[in-house]
Amino acid sequence: MEYSEFVEVYNALGDTTKRLEKETILSNFLKRLAKHGEGEWIYLLRGRVWPDYDERELGVSNQLIIKAIAFSFGIKTEAINERFKTKGDLGEIAEEFAKKKKQQALFSKKLTVLKVFENLRRVMELEGKGSVERKIELIAEILGNANGEEAKYIVRTVLGDLRIGVADATLREAIGEAFFGERKADLSEKLEVAYDMCNDFAVILKAVVKGEKELDKIGVIIGRPMNVMLPVKVTEIDEAFRICGRPAAIEHKYDGFRMLINKKGKEVFLFTRRLENVTKQFPDVVEAIKKYVKGEDFIIDSEVVGYDPKTKRYRPFEAISQRIKRKYDIDKIIKDLPVEVNVFDVIYHNGKSYIDVPFKDRRKILEKIIIKEEWKIRPSTQIVTDSNEEAMKFYKEALKIGEEGIMIKNLETPYRQGRRVGYIVKMKPNASDLDLVITGAEYGSGKRAGTLSSYVVACRENGKFLEIGKVSSGLKEKEEEGFTYEEMTKLLRPLVLSEKGKEVKIKPKIVVAVTYQNIQASPSYDSGFAMRFPRITNYRPDKKVGEIATLEDIKMELKRMQRNRSHLG
Repeated sequence: MEYSEFVEVYNALGDTTKRLEKETILSNFLKRLAKHGEGEWIYLLRGRVWPDYDERELGVSNQLIIKAIAFSFGIKTEAINERFKTKGDLGEIAEEFAKKKKQQALFSKKLTVLKVFENLRRVMELEGKGSVERKIELIAEILGNANGEEAKYIVRTVLGDLRIGVADATLREAIGEAFFGERKADLSEKLEVAYDMCNDFAVILKAVVKGEKELDKIGVIIGRPMNVMLPVKVTEIDEAFRICGRPAAIEHKYDGFRMLINKKGKEVFLFTRRLENVTKQFPDVVEAIKKYVKGEDFIIDSEVVGYDPKTKRYRPFEAISQRIKRKYDIDKIIKDLPVEVNVFDVIYHNGKSYIDVPFKDRRKILEKIIIKEEWKIRPSTQIVTDSNEEAMKFYKEALKIGEEGIMIKNLETPYRQGRRVGYIVKMKPNASDLDLVITGAEYGSGKRAGTLSSYVVACRENGKFLEIGKVSSGLKEKEEEGFTYEEMTKLLRPLVLSEKGKEVKIKPKIVVAVTYQNIQASPSYDSGFAMRFPRITNYRPDKKVGEIATLEDIKMELKRMQRNRSHLG
């Protein structure tokens, strides 16, 4: 298959913002792709060459791309840098130079998907001495054989910025349309469950080509991250019971981070909800799992909470987040910030999947296999009730001891990944907060000079990111106070896509929790809304971009605030 066929699809997808049109474009292309028998090429539609759970990244900076363009087209890097200042898109710059290059030799071959795919994979695998130069050569090789548009999308793929608006759900629905046709709606949930299990579109594509029954064979794989079950937000206990039914299980909502714990024989694997492997950062958790959880093979769902070793008081998520990204001085941070594992669900145990078992029965299994050890590991604190009064008493007690709120769970439902109304909800005091992604930033001045200290944040809609405001408060000046502007700058710099004066465009990857006074309609941002007095409350390395607030969430929050104001007169 020629790479130009992918480019045609990229262009078609970029030319429409309508989700259904994108699904049709993808559906038609996937049928062609399946005939080639190269299922892994599907990753290219998401700007990747490995599945989503794979932690390997291309790790290519703007400057490395600039060198590759220069090497490929025989021009000076200074000329590219100068063009970059005004254009701000290295993909379009590569396209310009590719169009201007001299006619290729008669023996030159058209660029194939296989060549692009293989070269990019080799770029990801290179490390050590001489790797930078070799990466430049591999990228330059495919750029040199590319026409203008091919060069543009190669560069955008390398930088992780395809700009075609293909979300997981869009690609998943397109697979259903391509291989199940009129039965697509009936099998939509089955496709979603299968993908949540494996997080690998190549596996899904291979299965659907063989038929519906193959999807049923995609189950739990110990040692591979899977998507977790997520709650919806409520503000009233009546609403919680209406969604989850009476009686319901009510548990503490811990101010920690989600950890899906896998054990296979003597090996333990720790995954965040973003599918990141954090096993090396938490050797203390690994030790606790081996010592206090019964079973040879299992997958358990938990919340890991940090606490002060002197006062034995729980610490906020902001503190524990330091451990997620820490790769050095692990022994010191274990001593300074120990953690407790609060286990609230079991998915698999000793050869049996509990995915489809009612929650009340999963809880019984959990209580049998967890050996409670204070400040190490325990089953989550829980009551079962149908009483509003008892539920509210439990809620207030949770807040009093420093918990974030409560979780309310349907007793009869299976474990289903994603947000499923009727399965699980959360309730906490402050509903005026949103998980958003940073898409831009601006360098500060004065004491914040040299740091990116003002951030453009966005919600999501049909694979696109829509800006909803700028936020410059909430982070700290000093490390001992919490997550700092300097730390955020270190995270953002490798994600810079373009620069214009003090302003930079950022690859959407860093999720932050933002609180605000209210939301109002605004023409200033492409979402059509703006937050008043926004403030970053937390950096959320545990959350995926696909979990941030949607445009619909924003609209619902605005309606909620309007209702509250009307009630106040």
